[in-house]
Amino acid sequence: ADLVVEEIKKMGGEAVANYDSVENGDKIIGTAVEAFGKVDILVNNAGILRDVSFTKMTDKDWDLIDTVHLKGVYKCTKAAWPHMQKNQYGRIVNVSSAAGIYGNFGQVNYSTAKSGIMGFTKSCALEGKKKNVLSNAIAPVAASRMTETVTPKEVLEKMPPESVIPLVLYLCHESSEATGEVIECGAGWFAAIRVQRAEGVAIDKLDPETVAENFAKIVDYGGEVEYPTKIAESVMTAISRSKL
Repeated sequence: ADLVVEEIKKMGGEAVANYDSVENGDKIIGTAVEAFGKVDILVNNAGILRDVSFTKMTDKDWDLIDTVHLKGVYKCTKAAWPHMQKNQYGRIVNVSSAAGIYGNFGQVNYSTAKSGIMGFTKSCALEGKKKNVLSNAIAPVAASRMTETVTPKEVLEKMPPESVIPLVLYLCHESSEATGEVIECGAGWFAAIRVQRAEGVAIDKLDPETVAENFAKIVDYGGEVEYPTKIAESVMTAISRSKL
């Protein structure tokens, strides 16, 4: 923390260090408010790995990841939220992961937490938009102390952390109106992720045999696909197509 503060000050900026765990998000945000009078931007970037197969995973492996990643995001955001709401301005960027989108072998704990961060982000986006508190998530692939132990060196050389920074800076800028987005990024490449829903099928005989007979249609994306963005769209689609 002190090294980062020193770097910022050398470049003419102002900074203050805090040494608390993200579990104590109120203390982290309190340090910022005490130093600068308010908090406009929050980047939830804390992370650790405890990679192990699910068979061998312990409660400690699970709890450590959940505490740092998911609870840490909650605690820091919860502490910053009232300040942003009061000032009617806030930009929140939560760091998720491709593991949270697609899953990954040996990372059930990590994937679950990172997936949870996406749901957290989208819900905060809905609640904060009225007060100009915008929330987005990024799923970066970049060289770091975490990835250097699990990613080949030649791959990491093409994915410097600097290649992700422009997106974070944009999402934190007052000109950005994006909210509720989940964006993959790495090596200078950026792409938003969205939900795609198959056309599906409505059945009028509620038994597992009928589901089995129609399962190929249920998981077929070759028909009319949709891209829902709200929970209401899920409810209304089910009702409008129901054969019951």
